[in-house]
Amino acid sequence: MLGAQFHILFSLLDGEKHGYAIMKAVQEDTRGRLKLGPATLYTNLKKMLAQGLIAETEKEEQSERRRYYQLSDQGRTLVEDELQQLEATLNLARQRRITGA
Repeated sequence: MLGAQFHILFSLLDGEKHGYAIMKAVQEDTRGRLKLGPATLYTNLKKMLAQGLIAETEKEEQSERRRYYQLSDQGRTLVEDELQQLEATLNLARQRRITGA
């Protein structure tokens, strides 16, 4: 099973998002199988910021400051590498006729 950090990084592939938008994207991307609560989300965002996988930006929206997150080059490389590995694993499963997908 893929972890929360992968899904957060994956959700940022198409551009920066604020926390709530990340939570919604992860829920949609996983068809509801993974629902990130605020504690899980912000704990992981903090870790990924410290690891240099994402960067934080700020935007003013209707007199409210929101923190937005975007992939760093390192984060993009990591998620793209993981996607390639998943594709290779799926291809191997098909070759072995483990899955019909």
